[in-house]
Amino acid sequence: MGKGKPPARKLQTHRRDQRWADLSYKKRALGTAFKSSPFGGSSHAKGIVLEKVGVEAKQPNSAIRKCVRVQLIKNGKKVTAFGMYLCLTLTSHS
Repeated sequence: MGKGKPPARKLQTHRRDQRWADLSYKKRALGTAFKSSPFGGSSHAKGIVLEKVGVEAKQPNSAIRKCVRVQLIKNGKKVTAFGMYLCLTLTSHS
């Protein structure tokens, strides 16, 4: 490997180009976690329960999972959430 500024520049530009192959760097640099995720990059979000739904499990199971359709407060997007033991005791208020 050579010494001096031109080889150093070559190493810098090569590293800069190769960093885009790293998925976490690409997400962080482009900001896709904020654009595409319904949670907007956060791990939790508040929401209003719209309805109870049953989601069928994948093969080879044949169960129906109790899920809820939720509208998020922060951006109004609707998502399906799995509430492990909460769905058994949900009551609808009118």
